[in-house]
This record gives sequence, C-alpha cells and structure tokens, in this order.
Amino acid sequence: MFCIQFYTYFVIFHPNVRKMQVLEAHKPFEIQEIELTSWKQRPVKNNFFELVLIKEGEGTQCINYNDYSYSNNSMFLLPPLKCHSFTIEKPTRFIFLKFTDSFFKNANRITIDRNEWFKEASYILSNYNQLPGDIIKNEMDRNYLENLIGMILQESRNYGEESINLVTSLMTSILEILIRNIKKSNYFELPKNQVDDRITKMLTYINTHIDKTELLKVENLAKVFNMSPTYVSEYFKKQVSMSLREYIIKAKLKLVEIRLLNSDFTLTQIADDLGFTDVSHLSKTFKRYTGSSIRDFKIKGEYMLLKRATCMPSVHT
Repeated sequence: MFCIQFYTYFVIFHPNVRKMQVLEAHKPFEIQEIELTSWKQRPVKNNFFELVLIKEGEGTQCINYNDYSYSNNSMFLLPPLKCHSFTIEKPTRFIFLKFTDSFFKNANRITIDRNEWFKEASYILSNYNQLPGDIIKNEMDRNYLENLIGMILQESRNYGEESINLVTSLMTSILEILIRNIKKSNYFELPKNQVDDRITKMLTYINTHIDKTELLKVENLAKVFNMSPTYVSEYFKKQVSMSLREYIIKAKLKLVEIRLLNSDFTLTQIADDLGFTDVSHLSKTFKRYTGSSIRDFKIKGEYMLLKRATCMPSVHT
C-alpha cells in the first residue's frame, strides 16, 4: 500500500523570511508556503516544474533576464533552471507546488495510469518555453486553481493514507488546467515577425501527437492543415527557421531528457514509445543532438535541449 505522510513545521532561516510552512509528501509532490520580504535563491533540483501562486504581495518575476510584474493571485511556472528570481516590492506570500519525479517511479503502488500522468506533465515541461508571465489566461481557470490548491493545502494537513487518492486527483486536475492554458497560448519560440497563427496550431498538433509517428508525416500534416504535401516542409522551415524533421527529433529528445531524469522507463520503452528504431538509434540520435552520451547525461543530471537559450540575456519584454 502506498503510504503518504504530511507534516508541518515553522522555521526562521533568514532575516527576510517572515514565516515558512512546509508540507512535504512522500512523495509525488511537495508543497511550501512561505512569506518573504526579499528573495532568497532556493535550491533547484532538475526534476519537474513548480507551480507558484502569489497569495498576496507585489513585485517582479524574472526568468532568463525577462521581467514580469506580479500581484495578488498571479500564477507562474518555474522551470528546472536556476536563472529565475523574484524582486519583492511588498511582503509576498508564496505557495510553491512542486511536481516531483517519484510519483512516476512509484506509480505501481497506486491506482492511477502513470503513463498518462507522465505524458501530460511532460507536455507542460517540454512546451512551456520558460518565459516570464502569468501562466493562466482564463480567470475561471485561475479560480479553479486557487480552489484546488486550497483544497490540497487543507487536505495535506490530515495524516494518513486516506489523503493520497484525493490529493492525487486534485493534482491531476491542476495538470489538466495548466495544459489547457498552455495550448491556448503561444509559448513556442518563433521569430518575432511571425504573424501566421497556423504555425502555432501546427506546433501544438505536433507536440500533442509527438509519440504518434504516422500523424507526424508530411502527408498527414498536409491533410490536417489543408496544404499541399510539397508545401508543408517549405512552410514549416520558413516559419520556424528549422526543418520539420529536425524540429520533431528535438521535440522527441526533450521528452527523452525528461524520461531519463524523471522516470524509471527503460531505454527500450523510451525508444519504442517515441518512435526510435531501437536503443542504438535512440543513443546515436541523442549523442548527435546533445553532444553527450545518455550515460553521461544521466550522471550529470541536467537538462540540455530543454533549456531555453542556456539562460543567456535577452531583450526585456
């Protein structure tokens, strides 16, 4: 039986910290509620992302040297990178909801389809391009998330196995809402002068069906987007500045990175699921595009293709 425990404690670890409350689950997630008067860099583990709810306060969020103002009820995704911070202008109460990897590595102990959960979580991580800004574009969804997070916080204060199924369902609902908002927004890195929204729809389609090789063929994309097969590749490269084939390979390899660091899928399973011929094909392709062997990548434990521009400074927006 999968056992889950929650505990609460208070600790002062920095003069700028007014109150910290940690609710930690074993595992598949971790919750931290903290009030700060200035930002203190937090340890980063390259597993999954964190959803951040600003309960109250004002300031600026910075990711990859891009700034975005926040206020009460703002919601952000923090990428698995160290180049993010908050400039706090008014004392701010944060709720960090971290999606960890142990859920997927222990899914056989609970009654949930880990493959579907992992696929959905991976979609968020691989397609959210780590730009700053409020992740939620729909106020109704914002209300849903506030209520779901509130329920998780309340439920997590109960001790015992009866909490795990409910909290897991609530976490699944949060993932669904995040995916819905990401699909409605343009989180893909495209040339700034790009105005054709068909490419955003095409990129969303490709990433949604990235494990279905037949649907990614030029002939099918031409049919779905009402283009001639001969024009699809030309159109894609013009819009994305990358060939269709290269984009699909890199999109798959981003998911390979996520699975290597956050799951117990075997290389054979990963190769089969993502349409590689075999493990050898997967390994050679991974080395070609990342410059690292799969073994060395796992030892280092840091994303490579998933990083956006390796956190280099960019123009503020």
